[in-house]
Amino acid sequence: MLFRLRVSLPDRPGSLARVTQALGASGADVLQMTVLERDTGRAVDEFTVSCPGEGPVGRLVEALETLAGVRVDGCWAAGEVPGTSPELDVLGQVARDPGRAVATLVDAAPGLFHAEWAVATRGSKSRSVVHSSWQAPNAPKLPLVSPLRPLALEFDRTAHGAGVYGAAAPIGLSWLTLFVVRTEGPAFHRSELERLGRVVDVILGVLGTRAAPRAGQAPRV
Repeated sequence: MLFRLRVSLPDRPGSLARVTQALGASGADVLQMTVLERDTGRAVDEFTVSCPGEGPVGRLVEALETLAGVRVDGCWAAGEVPGTSPELDVLGQVARDPGRAVATLVDAAPGLFHAEWAVATRGSKSRSVVHSSWQAPNAPKLPLVSPLRPLALEFDRTAHGAGVYGAAAPIGLSWLTLFVVRTEGPAFHRSELERLGRVVDVILGVLGTRAAPRAGQAPRV
């Protein structure tokens, strides 16, 4: 099984080696590592690891937290390991079929951001779903936000259960909003929000003026 771990550790030589050695000693194979943050003497890294069989992932967390100065901020199941340039794959699909640009973005977002589902909605006060990824609920309960830039969300625990986090990003001038939702794991990190904004901006750059509605015309997808 694949898991994603977000780990806070001292930003000094040898710390990363201790983390990877502890993961290996616990039977995990490190497949990917991403640096999310380096600030005030600490780093926040995310690891995608493979664990054989159905072994308890708790042993990975326990092994890491025995290391001095190391803290596990989140551990959750990962669907797959993205390729070396997953954003470029998405942009290639958009360039080949610009008419499905929003659908392509929504379908790809969960894999790009290690989330469970994503939707694109239209409108600010009343929302209509334009496209949903395959794991999205039929009638998702989404906050009434119209962000000017990507922002992190914590969903209503009564409606969604504990520990459900999301990110929302505007899609150009078309009154569309992209929601990416993580039902396991930690809140979206600021580096993930920046990356989400860049992905949307580049897709809009590929589309050019086709992303903006004309005056008096309803926005199109």
